[in-house]
Amino acid sequence: MTLREGLLAGRAIALAGEVREPVRAGLTGLGARVELVPPDLPLEEDAVGAWSRDQARLDAIVFDARGAFGNGGPDGLAAALEQAWAAVREVASGALIPGQAPGKVVLIGPRPDAGPMADAVRAGLENLARTLSVEWARYQITTSSIAPGAATNDEAIAQLVAFVCSPAGEYLSGCRLDLGVAAA
Repeated sequence: MTLREGLLAGRAIALAGEVREPVRAGLTGLGARVELVPPDLPLEEDAVGAWSRDQARLDAIVFDARGAFGNGGPDGLAAALEQAWAAVREVASGALIPGQAPGKVVLIGPRPDAGPMADAVRAGLENLARTLSVEWARYQITTSSIAPGAATNDEAIAQLVAFVCSPAGEYLSGCRLDLGVAAA
């Protein structure tokens, strides 16, 4: 897929988690301003929104759970889902809610072969996207999750993230976008 030059011009996107360089470069290459969310966000409810209130307007947050998941297992599962919720809640409550324009949340899961419980993380992120698509619809926030296939490269993930963060992505909400799945 080839995306139009300047597709994300004027859009500001917060990146959280261990977002890979091709994703950041893909977004900036299409004109987006990228803000990095610090990895040590508080999990306490009383600290919600503190990071993003002082930032410029944001249009989206992208959380990459692959780094938090690591090699998998119960600890990787817990870390990925807790960090996803902390980052999304922090940025959304500080910069997207209530928004003057539509906002987006994009959650990137691990590959299915990333380790034990990879499918559980992918399902958890999908569930978070579906739940937030209902809960935050009143704020014009759409949410989706990306589930890379075993052979999906970071460039393909970057292109899908850019598409979802573009105006065309406003039609996607509460869905899981699977990459690298062969048609039956």
